[in-house]
Amino acid sequence: MKTIDNDIKDGRIKRAYLLYGEERYLIRQYRDKLKKAIVTEDDTMNFSSFEGTEINQKEIIDLAETLPFFAEKRLIIMEDTGLFKKGGEDLAEYLPSAPESTFFVFVEEEVDKRSKMYKAIGKSEGAAIEFSQQSDDTLARWVGGRIKKEGKGMTQAAYNLFIAKTGSDMENIDKELEKLLCYCLEKDTIEEADVEAITTEQIQSKVFDMVDAISNHKQKVALDLYYDLLALKEPAMRIMFLITRQFQMLMIVKSMSNKGFGNKDIASKAGCPEWAVKKYQAQGRGYSLEQLKKAVNDGVSYEEAVKTGQMNDQLAVELFIMQYSK
Repeated sequence: MKTIDNDIKDGRIKRAYLLYGEERYLIRQYRDKLKKAIVTEDDTMNFSSFEGTEINQKEIIDLAETLPFFAEKRLIIMEDTGLFKKGGEDLAEYLPSAPESTFFVFVEEEVDKRSKMYKAIGKSEGAAIEFSQQSDDTLARWVGGRIKKEGKGMTQAAYNLFIAKTGSDMENIDKELEKLLCYCLEKDTIEEADVEAITTEQIQSKVFDMVDAISNHKQKVALDLYYDLLALKEPAMRIMFLITRQFQMLMIVKSMSNKGFGNKDIASKAGCPEWAVKKYQAQGRGYSLEQLKKAVNDGVSYEEAVKTGQMNDQLAVELFIMQYSK
């Protein structure tokens, strides 16, 4: 991110940027920053945008060869093309020799660093920048800064509840924070009751509560939460996938905790926020490491049974919950 900020500040914008990773909110922010720095807002002649896997590479190359119209730069933005995983040979070969007046910004969720397109970014003296999920401290500073800008404060308990409900996705946090600030328009300090009243709980949070009930052998509570999710039109197999993934996190957290790893390393390996590690450690106490491994394998087996028509999807999830909450 600092690379882009410095490039814009110094007026040395690279000819090609690849923005990729899980944090789509930040990717969009920096995509728009680059667009604003390269072409004027109303310049429709020198700006082109393409999205999806059906793009025509030769058409892109022809467009890139066209000189800018009454301007110094031409910008081409391409999103979710899949070219950084496979294909893209024509563009990869072309990029290093593209005109100095043409700039490219690629936006992808996943990339293969062995791909020809990824290597072409380097050959074009461009920059490939990964936007991963932000750390707990970064999110806390970001949320705190937004709240302070509005002339308000927030209790620590309210913040903890807010993040527990929203998860660490910045786009979702942004949306829920906007709602919360509007709700607390007449208040100086945001409190737990405000968060409880207005913030929407994500499905992952509900699944966390369900696994919590399962690990504490509260079978009725776990099943009630499951039926609530079904009532919200959540597909049973998506719930099964999330439960299995949660147990996989518990397995990783328990294994690494037993080996003496710190919470930061555990969070990085498990793919969860650092603040959630202690919660996962608490959940994992209800099971041995072997039981957690078996739960993950059973989850995969139930999913396979549904896919092959051997079992009803809703029944499969019920059986899993009952098996591990008894």
